[in-house]
Amino acid sequence: MTTLFGHSIRSELLLLYVAEALACFAAIYLLMAWQLAQGTPIPGSPLPGGEAGGAAVFAAILALCVGIISGVSGLYQPEAWARGKRLLLGTFVASMLLLLLAWPALRLLGPSYPARLGSHLAEILLVFTVIVMTTRLGFSAAVRHGLLKRRLLVLRGAEDAADATAGTTANLAEGRPGSFEVVRTLRPGDDLAAALAPERLRAQRVWAVIATEATLTPLLRQRCAAAGVRLFSDTEFAERQRSRVVVERLPEAWIKATRAAREGNLEAMLRRTLDLALGLFLVLLTLPVLLLTALAIKLDSPGPIFYRQERVGRDGRGFMLFKFRSMVVDAEVGGTPCWAVRQDPRVTRVGRFIRLTRIDEIPQVLNVVRGDMAFVGPRPERPGFVEQLGQAIPHYHDRAVVRPGITGWAQVNYPYGASVEDARMKLAYDLYYVHRRSLFLDLLILVATVRVVLFQEGSR
Repeated sequence: MTTLFGHSIRSELLLLYVAEALACFAAIYLLMAWQLAQGTPIPGSPLPGGEAGGAAVFAAILALCVGIISGVSGLYQPEAWARGKRLLLGTFVASMLLLLLAWPALRLLGPSYPARLGSHLAEILLVFTVIVMTTRLGFSAAVRHGLLKRRLLVLRGAEDAADATAGTTANLAEGRPGSFEVVRTLRPGDDLAAALAPERLRAQRVWAVIATEATLTPLLRQRCAAAGVRLFSDTEFAERQRSRVVVERLPEAWIKATRAAREGNLEAMLRRTLDLALGLFLVLLTLPVLLLTALAIKLDSPGPIFYRQERVGRDGRGFMLFKFRSMVVDAEVGGTPCWAVRQDPRVTRVGRFIRLTRIDEIPQVLNVVRGDMAFVGPRPERPGFVEQLGQAIPHYHDRAVVRPGITGWAQVNYPYGASVEDARMKLAYDLYYVHRRSLFLDLLILVATVRVVLFQEGSR
């Protein structure tokens, strides 16, 4: 695990990105240099280094965009590598996105470059496709053969037997196949002095020791430091590994130490500026879709085009949420809130489509412009649900420390929730976001949101 701007990223996926970006840069640069060498030099190239400099800039632009392109296409999800159709579909989507980026990138190099290199975009796409497929098949083979596994030693305390959340130490490799291997689990009564001796830890090639809070002693820290071994509490390791917090183990006043609670004025201003800019861009980009959707809703079923509903925002303040109407009028008898279900009979024909494609969410941009919401944050809930969930789930109200969002960490990591237990799991992701909030994590969420919409993940 590698921490970037407070967010924990799987080291093997970071390595995959670096390998893929470097391979793309080298291959595209060499291909362009060879193509340019076959023709007449372009006089007065606008970039340092002439044509070679232009080729390097073009290759670097595409290589740096590889992470976003592959993220949008779902190509950083290891479960997609094991499914041939999913890998081929993701590679095709990534290739089309690369094509959209390649042409404007060529225009930046000068007016003569598109004419010289535009006819060779097919070769660039072929090179990119080969690199994407090869790197992922190579990493899949490395995972299967255990080449990327990290060895863990687990130290459990006497309190684990009575702790309902002790599964954080019992199943440390859950959800990360091929990432970790527990070489030994130590329990009370074992010879800890011998097992935790620095030379023994080095001999077993232990990467990290995972211990409960009660066993995190100064002596243990000293021995791990002497052996060059990382030391994590079981709660911290579970949070880093699964990208969600263990809600039941959060201290009472934990929210004061989160990145969201300590946000500075500069970051807040930058975040608000980006929200407004992205909101205006999205409205202009989707204006034809918005007009067609409004017409389809009006023709499909009687009732208003937009649906307004009270939601709870930052610091518990209420606001009216805007969405395209996707259900029949008076879908809730007596106004009593109820959970959505799969194949909900209240959803109209047009409503089913706009929910599947997330078009119904676009009018919430108006809430972003007004300042009720942000693009990224926990989903705003209705007052009735907030009251119900606040009584049933500890720390539920802590999510209100930030503005609610159109998309969020819970939405891209967990399917649509329709029960108290689903809300409990989504809260674990929401509070992870609150704990580790950053503009970098916001970017990852926006990229993942495009993936979710493209491949229709978790919709109802």
